[in-house]
Formats: sequence, C-alpha cells, structure tokens
Amino acid sequence: METAMIQGGFGAITAPVAAVHVRYCLYARKSTESEEQQVLSIDSQIKEMLALAEKERLEIVEIKHESHSAKEAGARPVFNEIVEEIKGGKYNGILTWAPDRISRNAGDLGRIVDLMDSKHLIDIRTYGQRFTNNPNEKFLLMILGSQAKLENDNKRINVKRGLRARVEMGLWPGIAPTGYLNDSRKDHRCEILVDPVRSPVIKQVFEKVGIERWSGRKVHAWLKSDIRFVSRFGKSMNLGTLYKMLKNPFYCGVFEYPRGSGNWYTGKHQPLITQELFQAVQEKIAEENRPKHKFKEWNFTKLLLCGYCGSGITAQERAKILSTGEPVSYVYYSCSRAKDVDCKNPYLREEKVLEQLAGLIDQILLDEIGARHLIEREVSRYNKLRAEVEGTTDTIKAKEMDIRKYAKYLLKNGSREEKRELLEHLRDRLILNDRMITLAD
Repeated sequence: METAMIQGGFGAITAPVAAVHVRYCLYARKSTESEEQQVLSIDSQIKEMLALAEKERLEIVEIKHESHSAKEAGARPVFNEIVEEIKGGKYNGILTWAPDRISRNAGDLGRIVDLMDSKHLIDIRTYGQRFTNNPNEKFLLMILGSQAKLENDNKRINVKRGLRARVEMGLWPGIAPTGYLNDSRKDHRCEILVDPVRSPVIKQVFEKVGIERWSGRKVHAWLKSDIRFVSRFGKSMNLGTLYKMLKNPFYCGVFEYPRGSGNWYTGKHQPLITQELFQAVQEKIAEENRPKHKFKEWNFTKLLLCGYCGSGITAQERAKILSTGEPVSYVYYSCSRAKDVDCKNPYLREEKVLEQLAGLIDQILLDEIGARHLIEREVSRYNKLRAEVEGTTDTIKAKEMDIRKYAKYLLKNGSREEKRELLEHLRDRLILNDRMITLAD
C-alpha cells in the first residue's frame, strides 16, 4: 500500500494512501510489417491478453482492435479513440501484447507519456512488462518505442535503397501495366513479362492512334464494343485509363521512377512499340487536345440534365443549305456523354427547347424575388426611355405585371444573358429525355 508523510505537532507520521483502481482497455493491433511475419493475429492477441487479465485479476472494461499501421502519428482512428476515452476517465490502463503495439512513432509515444504525466493513464501492461507513472519505467517505455521507430526508419531506408538498385538495373518495382505481367517467381522479383494475350491488342491500340490517326474515343469504342477487351483483373478499360496508357513511355522501353522525379531508366522488359510510334501517339493526343474552334456560349447549356445518364447537356451548331440556296444554321442540344460515352439520348433543336420551356412556365416554381428584379429592371428602363424621349411623367409599376407572362416574353425575345438569368432562378431541375423537357421529380 502506498504511504504519505503528514507533518503534525508531534513530527512526521506515515499514513496510508488508498490505491487507485485501474480499469483497462485491451488494445490489439495487427502488424503491417512483413518482417514480423504476423507473429500473432488480433484474435490470438486478445486471447493471450484475456488469459493474462484473468491470471492477474485485471478489470477489462473495453476491448478494441485495429489493423492500421503505427508508423505515422495520428493515423490510427481506434488509437485516437483510446486517447480521448482515457482523458474522459472511461479507463486508466492499457493492456496490450507489446509496447510497439501502442506506438512505432514519436508523436503517438509522446501522447501516451503525456497521459501518464497527467495521471490520466496509470498503468500499461504487456505480456512480459509493466509500465507505470515511474520515471524509470516511463524511460524504458520511451526507449522501446524509440527502438521501434528506429527499426521503421531503417526499414524505410533499406526499402528505398533496394528499389533504387532495382530500377538502376532496369527493373520496374510496381504493378505491371496492361499488356505486361509481373513475374511471380521469387528469384525474379520486379521482372516484367509480356502478356501473350493482351500485348498484341495494346500494340494495335498504339498503331491505330499513331499510324491510322484514330481518336481516343474511337479506340475506346473499338475496345469496348468490337473486341470486348478486359484487363487481367477482368475489367474493361475506361477512356481516362486508355489515355493514361497511351501517355506511358513504359511501352517503348523506358520509365520514370519515382513518377515526376525526372529520373529516367531504360527498362529490362521487352518494349511493345518503338519510340517513333510512341512519339507519333503523343502528337496525335496533343492534336486532339488543341482547340478546334473558339468557345461559344449557348442559351441553355448547364441548365438541363440528360434523362438517360445524368450528364450535362451541351449544344452544337450545324449549317444547312436550303433548296433555295440560302444557308441557314440550327442549334441542337444533346447529352455531353460525360458519364456515359455511349448515351443514346437524341438531340433536340433549340426552337423546340424554347417552345417546351414556354409551355412549362405555368408549372415551374419561379423564385419570385429573383425573377421580380428582372421585371423591375426592365420597367425602370422603359420608364426612363419614355421620360427622356416623350417627356412624359406617366410611369408603369413592376408589381402590376404578370411575372409568368414576362418570363415567357423573355424566353422568346430576351437576350441570351436574360434567358439564362431567368432559368437560373428556377427551383426545379429541367430534364431532357427523348426530345422532351420535363421537371425533375
């Protein structure tokens, strides 16, 4: 039993101090370090710790476990919960398999020591050790935690050195790109083999873009619909992944490691294409990305949604020669295909868009304040014109005008900016579906 010295009139006397009752949280963490070979699983740790608690008659009030790495400070959500619950007084002890289960970094180790210094954390028990708020025991805990951190740091340095040595040998230390396979033999680590099934297709892809001048979208449609190409993981290639592959110099025999570092290496793997073909592909991609015409604003883009796939609605202008020889142009609205490149939602001419929007005005919930200011601005301009030109003082008032009639007028006769400003104040989303515009449910 702990004792304390009390000063009295007859000198110092020794009085017993009540021992603090310790309530433990059993904390198990699965190791993510391959060198430890997963000595004990989480279930095994819990089983061993419960047996120790029963033997030592320890009160367990909470059992927590996680498999997050302890290398980075603050990166373990369950450990963060434990720290907060200790501060809140839910328990004041930790029971775990070994000190490195608690921390392998200086930040989390410092949090544990701070809890002990503030007497929120009274006792830490492991399978073979005990740490209390004692200078020597805390020092030992810090040494063991620092030793674990040193091991992590050395492992990181060794891994980086090993990877650097491999890339200098021309070996790729990662997942093989589509068209290649990772060599699974232990004595051939980081070696890359040509995929006999997919490599001919990948070579064709580069040839279609670089030689036949196919666009990325055309190649993607060919892969998806014509030959139904899938990766070694059984997934079809999306358009973004296709362009990423086309820009990867690995296929012509070189690679950058790490990416963005500017450090280039000649690969030991067999190239699928020549550097000349790769350069031709890059030129075609740059050509696709080059603006073909000046960007033009349309009346109703970004205000309508595709009813098929949920993409935005875009517009394009088409010229036509009438039988009289007179040239005319029409604006068509259709799905942008941002979410589905194969979307089949048909186009709708702008005249029909205007006609249907005017018909929907009586159903649409207009923002009275937002639409009203358009009327007030128009009426003010009209009254000013009459006053300056006719010299009259008679005016009309905005509140006397029908907001829905004015909205239909703007759709028919207003400028592009006025039409967009009006529709941006709608409370309901507009859906284009099979050439019909409806209100979203």
